[in-house]
Amino acid sequence: MATQVVMPKLSPTMEEGQLARWLKKEGDKVSMGEPLAEIDTDKATMEMQALSNGVLRKILIKEGESAPLGQPIAIIGEADEDISDLLKTASAAKPAQAAAAPEKLPEPDATPAVEVTPEDETPEPSVDTDGKKPQGSAAPSGRVLISPIAARMAAEAGIDLKSLRGSGPGGRIVKSDVEAAKTQKPAAPARKITAPPRTAQPGTVYGPSGYRDEPLSEMRRTIARRLVTSLGPVPHFFLTSEIDMERAADMRRSINELYPDARISINDLIIKVAAVTLIQHPSVNASFQDKTVRFYEHADVGVAVATENGLITPIVRAAELKSLVDIAGEVRELADRARARKLKPEEYTGATFSISNLGMFGIEEFTAVINPPEGAILAVGAMAPKPVVKENQIVIRQTMRVTMSCDHRVIDGAVGAKFLQTFKQIMENPLYLFVG
Repeated sequence: MATQVVMPKLSPTMEEGQLARWLKKEGDKVSMGEPLAEIDTDKATMEMQALSNGVLRKILIKEGESAPLGQPIAIIGEADEDISDLLKTASAAKPAQAAAAPEKLPEPDATPAVEVTPEDETPEPSVDTDGKKPQGSAAPSGRVLISPIAARMAAEAGIDLKSLRGSGPGGRIVKSDVEAAKTQKPAAPARKITAPPRTAQPGTVYGPSGYRDEPLSEMRRTIARRLVTSLGPVPHFFLTSEIDMERAADMRRSINELYPDARISINDLIIKVAAVTLIQHPSVNASFQDKTVRFYEHADVGVAVATENGLITPIVRAAELKSLVDIAGEVRELADRARARKLKPEEYTGATFSISNLGMFGIEEFTAVINPPEGAILAVGAMAPKPVVKENQIVIRQTMRVTMSCDHRVIDGAVGAKFLQTFKQIMENPLYLFVG
């Protein structure tokens, strides 16, 4: 009996999914439990498995397109089975915006095109010096027509769009063009900012700037939704403290000299100290739950990791119980899999506290937005030498500024201040971690 394949819920916070890649094509046999497609969720790329046996009779959404949870995306049935009723049902279930689609549908293999301007080229007029229209994939104003899935594939492979000639309608670059380019030559290395700034040519008249529109990834859409539901509804207040990092830096250096494979970072030390401090201040290791305040037994610390698609916070569970070496190894492994979009839902949901560190970018101080339902997040700035007064003498010390964003429904000002006071004391005397 033919059945519809619907967009599944692959993560706790997922509201819709983007079809990254079909692993089967129409007419292929599929078995229950066999990987059918790869879905981009709000946090990771995950495999969707077939829930029945049969033949993949019809694919209802193309690669690069999105669908809300529960929307039919394919039909599985017997090879000679009538699926016309299921096709009508699937068509009726599509979002209402489909009614506003243009009369002329995109050609097969092509999602709606976006216009792309090569970043290192000024848009050219739509007519050349001989009065002829330009050839190839260039649209008016020097823009390049490319489907969203092809644009993403080209970016991931490091392929220069100027080197591609589109085979789609109107010279549009489609998925097959990028795949062909990937087999012809290795991906171009990432460009380095070495050239001087461009300057206007005398006598040249420039029109409006070229641009490119790229569809939002599921991760970026979720980030946008969650930020709106955080900074507005959650009453934030902010506490900042400056920390003397001399002893912490010395201890980290000594540990790495004794154990070169440990590769402990200052951020690993911050995670450990924050976890120990959270256990000492349980009112901060808590979250607002509408009618209750939830207090956690362990410090599950979320560590913000920047990826190409947005920010994700893999979690170090029970960080207060783990050694610095264990934390360092776990953070590296989680960060690598986060950038590869291979994290499991339980590895990035359910933190009790988060840390966002922008110190490596030279940011001295900033405020971070709380990730609900967590009660707080710690924003960490750069560690840098600074003149300070020590025993009535001006000396140069390594210092670091941290700012804690607090949910005032859970954490009062004095509670947050006491937490930062303890955090500062341990960071300035990190041998405390090895006592008791």
